[in-house]
Amino acid sequence: MTVRILLADDHTLVRSGVRRILESEPDLEVVAEAADGAAAVELSRSMHPDLVVLDVSMPRLTGLQAAREISRRLPGVRTLILSMHDNEQYFFAALKAGASGYVLKSAADEDLVEACHAAMRGEPFLYAGVTSTLVGDFLERMRRGDSAPHAVLTPREEEVIKLIAEGRTSRQIAAELVISHKTVERHRANILTKLGMRDRTEMTRYAIRAGLVEP
Repeated sequence: MTVRILLADDHTLVRSGVRRILESEPDLEVVAEAADGAAAVELSRSMHPDLVVLDVSMPRLTGLQAAREISRRLPGVRTLILSMHDNEQYFFAALKAGASGYVLKSAADEDLVEACHAAMRGEPFLYAGVTSTLVGDFLERMRRGDSAPHAVLTPREEEVIKLIAEGRTSRQIAAELVISHKTVERHRANILTKLGMRDRTEMTRYAIRAGLVEP
């Protein structure tokens, strides 16, 4: 199945280069381009692409603002942030805005296609630099003797979110855990409320961070 992509960057040459990277893959097709964030939002509403690749710094609306608007108005459309900034604050801002991942322009030829495929699988994409930073921060906290965060979910809720992150449907989860479909839906609602999340993608991110599933 071909993934229909909207590409947004305010530099024509950058869009051209990114388009070549994307369309080198037979299952990726750039169906529209935008030169600013506001145009990206409007084109997303009219064309309903599968995925929107957004430069982080654009006129009218930034990539982060556009990602937030697209996630709010079109929850079925995935977004990726493309940036020249190797900065974990931008990375976390991108995830908070609803983006499925954050790709550095300097590594776009290596990472962008992989990030697109991950986004369409409902998986977050973490670039190598930020992964090292997160691991380093964790090890430093452990060295200082900081306690690990208290468990938020019950053991049963952890079982449910793990299966959700692995792509199981509610009926499949019910059969595997030998509980009713209604109980699975109640657990799902409780998980979303406890974690302040909205959908499967965000639950998958949590499950990966919590070590419940492998990235």
